[in-house]
Amino acid sequence: MAHHKSSLKRIRQDEKRRTLNRFYKKTTRTAIKRLRSLEDATDAQGFLPKVISMIDRLAKRGTWHKNKSSNLKSKLTRRVASLA
Repeated sequence: MAHHKSSLKRIRQDEKRRTLNRFYKKTTRTAIKRLRSLEDATDAQGFLPKVISMIDRLAKRGTWHKNKSSNLKSKLTRRVASLA
């Protein structure tokens, strides 16, 4: 176990960040799954900007790689466009 005060603080911070990152990632994955399951074009077009915003936020924080987020956004956009 760490003995330095700074090490103990770092452990606390890492645990907090890990918990938040897991929450954000899981919420985004669930939203993506929900968007893919939508069959109505108007519902999907209304929900797409929210999902893209969530994906961008994860990419900005570095939780997801920027290329992964770009691929996801383009695939989801094509899926929604094909519904129309």
